[in-house]
Amino acid sequence: MTITTIMRCGAGVFGEASVSTWTGDGTRRRTYAEVGERAARLAGALRGLGVDGDQRVATFAWNNTEHLEAYLAVPSMGAVLHTLNLRLFPDQLVYIANHAEDRVVIADASLIPLLAPVLARLETVRHVVLVGEGDTAPLEGAGKELHDYEELLAAAPATFAWPEIDERSAAAMCYTSGTTGNPKGVVYSHRSAYLHSMSTCTGNAMGLSASDVVLPVVPMFHANAWGLPYAAVMAGASLVMPDRFLQAEPLVRLIEAERPTVAGAVPTIWSDVLRHAKEHGSDLTSLRLVPCGGSAVPESLMRGFEEIGVRIVQAWGMTETSPVASVAHPPPGAAGEDVWRARASQGRVLAGLEMRIVGDGDVVLPRDGEAVGEVEIRGPWITGAYHLDEDPGRFHDGWLRTGDVGTLSPDGYLVLTDRAKDVIKSGGEWISSVELENHLMAHPDVVEAAVVGVPDDRWQERPLASVVVRDGAEVTAAQLREFLAGRVAKWQLPERWTFVAEIPKTSVGKFSKKTLRQMYRDGDLTVQKII
Repeated sequence: MTITTIMRCGAGVFGEASVSTWTGDGTRRRTYAEVGERAARLAGALRGLGVDGDQRVATFAWNNTEHLEAYLAVPSMGAVLHTLNLRLFPDQLVYIANHAEDRVVIADASLIPLLAPVLARLETVRHVVLVGEGDTAPLEGAGKELHDYEELLAAAPATFAWPEIDERSAAAMCYTSGTTGNPKGVVYSHRSAYLHSMSTCTGNAMGLSASDVVLPVVPMFHANAWGLPYAAVMAGASLVMPDRFLQAEPLVRLIEAERPTVAGAVPTIWSDVLRHAKEHGSDLTSLRLVPCGGSAVPESLMRGFEEIGVRIVQAWGMTETSPVASVAHPPPGAAGEDVWRARASQGRVLAGLEMRIVGDGDVVLPRDGEAVGEVEIRGPWITGAYHLDEDPGRFHDGWLRTGDVGTLSPDGYLVLTDRAKDVIKSGGEWISSVELENHLMAHPDVVEAAVVGVPDDRWQERPLASVVVRDGAEVTAAQLREFLAGRVAKWQLPERWTFVAEIPKTSVGKFSKKTLRQMYRDGDLTVQKII
C-alpha cells in the first residue's frame, strides 16, 4: 500500500485518463500515462540534485499538473513531499521549511514574489526548481541553486528504478494552520495515504470511479487537497486543476467548459460561486457531488445549490485526520426534514475509524445526540504525534483529541457545536457560535457571519456577531436579531453587532476568530449594542 502503487495504477491501468490545468481561457492537458513518465523524469532529476533518501522536497505551488507530478514522484522515490502553504505569513513559512528541513523547493514561477523575501532564510534548502516562466532576479543572491523544471525533466531518463518502500514510511507532510502558536507538522505514511484514498472512493464518502472528473479547488498545500488527487488517480478519474484561478467567475467558466462531476472546496468559495451562478444563469449541473468542509457548511448554502441542481455534501476532518473522517450522507429511507438534519451534521465516521465524545476527566459520554463533549478519533489514517513535537495533550491511548465539541447520535451522526476554544460560556451556559452563524447566513441579505465571545461584566462572555451584507442590500442589527429570535433561545441572542466588508480568514479559508477577537480588543470594530 504505497503511493507508487497508486501511480502505477493511474499511469498503467488508466493511462488514457487525464489531468487538465486551467489557464484562464482554456486548458493544457496531459494523460496519466504521460504524467507517469514525467514523474519518472522528475524523480531522476531530483536524484541528480542529491535527493537519495527520505529528504524533504517542498512544493510552493498552485493546483496544477506539475504539482500532481511532484505528488507522485517524490513519495514514490522514497523522499517526503512537503506542501508549503503559500498563504502563510513569511515568518511562519520560514519556520515550517526550517523545521521540516526541506532540501529542495519546487515552486511556481508566478509565486516568485512570495518566495523571494524568505528564500535566504530557508536554512536547509539547497535547490529551487521553478515551474513556468518568470523573472528569477529576485531569487538570485539567496545562496540557492536555481533550476528550470522543464529543462531538468528533459535531461532526465524517461524511466526510473522505483525502490521498494516500506508502506509505513513517511510519504508526505503538511503543517497545521497554526492558529495558536507555531504550526505543527503532520506526517502521512504511504499506508495511511493509500487507505485514506480507498476510503474516499467508497460510496459512503465520495464514490469516485473512472467515470468521474474531479476538480480539487481546495489547495494541494492543505491536507493533500483532502486526498482528492491521490483518490482520483487510484480510481482512474480524470482531474481538472484550477491553478491560480480561484475566484467565482473563472471557476464557473472552468466548470462549464470542463464539466467536472465532483468538486471540493470550502464554504466561502462555494458561496461566491453560487451567487455568481445565480446572477448569470450558469450551468453547473455536471457536478453530481460537491464535498464541502473546512468549516461548518450552512444549510442555506446547501439548499441554494439544490435550487440549481447541485448537491453539496458536508464532510468533516482536519490535517491530523488526512483529512476526511466523516461524510454527511442521509440514512437510507430518510425523507423531508430528516434528510436535512443528517445533511446539516458532520456526518457518520468512515469505515476503519472510531469516534467518541468525552467529557471532563476523559469520561466517555453516551451517543444520545444530547451529551456534549470533545470529539476524539482514532484509526489507520489518524496521526499519532506531530513531527518532532509529541504534544501529549493532543494524543492519548491511541486517540486524537480534535479540539472540536459536539454530540454523537445513536445512529452515529456527528453534530459539532463549536471548536473548544470558540465555545461561548455565558452565565454558566454554553452558546454555540456555529449555530448562530448558520442561522445568520440563512438570512437572504447576509453573505458571511462570524460569532465570537467577548468579555461581559455581568455574564462573563456574550456573543459578538460580525456580519457581511450582500451588495446593494440594507439590513440592521435589530432586524437580524429579530430574525434570530425565532430560531434560538432568547438568552443566546447577541447584543453586540458589527458590520464589516469581509470576515478575516485563515490561510486555509476558515473564519479567523482569533483575528476578530483581537480587532475587538484593539477597538478596530465599530460595534452596535442593542437589547
